[in-house]
Amino acid sequence: MSKINKDNLGYLGKDFQYRLIQQIIVDPKFGESIIDILKPNYFDDSFLKALSSEIVNNYDEYGNIPDINNLESIILSTANDDIDKKMYEDHLDMVKNANLNNGLRTQDTAMKFCKQQELKKSVVEIQKIIDKGDLEDYVKCEEILKKALEVGENKDSGIDVFEDIESVLEDDFRSPIATGINGLDSYMDGGLSKTELGVILAPFGVGKTTMMTKLANHAKNIGKNVVQIFFEDNPKVIQKKHLACWVNLEDDLDLTLNELNDNSETVFSIKDKRCDQPGNIQLKKFPSDGTTIPHIKQYLKKLISKGFMPDVVLLDYIDCVQSTKQYKESWDAEGNVMRQFETMLSEMNIAGWTAVQGNRSSIGADKVDATMIGGSIKKGQIGHFIVSIAKTLEQKESGHATMAILKSRFGKDGIVFEDIVFDNGRIKIDMTEGGEQGKTFLQTDEMNQKREVERANSLRVAMLNRVSGDTQNNNNNN
Repeated sequence: MSKINKDNLGYLGKDFQYRLIQQIIVDPKFGESIIDILKPNYFDDSFLKALSSEIVNNYDEYGNIPDINNLESIILSTANDDIDKKMYEDHLDMVKNANLNNGLRTQDTAMKFCKQQELKKSVVEIQKIIDKGDLEDYVKCEEILKKALEVGENKDSGIDVFEDIESVLEDDFRSPIATGINGLDSYMDGGLSKTELGVILAPFGVGKTTMMTKLANHAKNIGKNVVQIFFEDNPKVIQKKHLACWVNLEDDLDLTLNELNDNSETVFSIKDKRCDQPGNIQLKKFPSDGTTIPHIKQYLKKLISKGFMPDVVLLDYIDCVQSTKQYKESWDAEGNVMRQFETMLSEMNIAGWTAVQGNRSSIGADKVDATMIGGSIKKGQIGHFIVSIAKTLEQKESGHATMAILKSRFGKDGIVFEDIVFDNGRIKIDMTEGGEQGKTFLQTDEMNQKREVERANSLRVAMLNRVSGDTQNNNNNN
């Protein structure tokens, strides 16, 4: 029985090697960590050797990992004839369509293999030094071993505080993605930027999905690629909400979701116009039982491998995502999930919105504050921006709400917008329609106290008038 050769990746199978190339492309951070120790001759297929060699060359020359489209252009330019080109295209399709399941395991296995190969080389080098018997060279052995153990580590060593100071002073260094909600973007310094996490806090039945859809719709309208993930809604309902957004952006149109069916010609004409514009929205429903952040990350990588690079992802909502770790207390797991989501946004350079359920005290409240976050307070601590939505029964009936900016790492917070337009039926949110600007929490409390005093005075005057009227009637009767 012949011994299996474990000096190259062939013993792990062809599928593994295709998955590895794909992981390097869809996860540039992983690609950069392994690129220096992944040798082309580790692959046992001539095409994969050439492909990995081109990735290495591109990284050496330009300092980055090429995406699938660039890599395709590079490799096809080396084809000698149509037969070569067709063969390359077939192999590239295998890379694009490689199964992304257990992507983290693929990365871990590849990294261990490459580190082991580096360790083998260092052991041979150390053995030569030992064979010479020179005790003064012991330090060299230590250095060689230490270097071998450090390969593949994160290359980010931080930045100098004065590095690229010009870009820091630019007005748009954050490059924010606007929400499209009148009155909100000005308080967010233009919107939410990539790697930043926005959180919507609200009790059930208030309009978290409405706001998520509004944010996703506007991002597409300004040319961004959007992924809207949800757990509890029907995909067709989300589609209909997007259609309502587009229809009601047109002049003289103000239709509810239920009125779209009777205006199908208008809807189709607007759909054709929006399809031709830059940006796209991918809707994805995940099961609410068993979905984790790694599952979501792998889905996003799959989209990237097919050429769809997300600018913003909306997760509706974070409470439906399960932790990958087991904790004694459920709120510890909730904090871990939120941290994983924030880390994913940073690693993949994506802006992210999610929603959090309010606790019982938030139901029917006239204003939702940070103490009303359901479960772990860490969900609020981790978010870069938190906005809350509150609706009284009267506001639900009239299509209004009270929103508050509870936290902002890049703009003003502690701002309340009372009785704004928030119509779930029309997917319409407007903080400025009444002409009023947001007020601070203190100003809002003072206004509420003033209203209470005015209401009490009105009641007192009415009671006095009633008593006076009764007295006058009694005098007349006498």
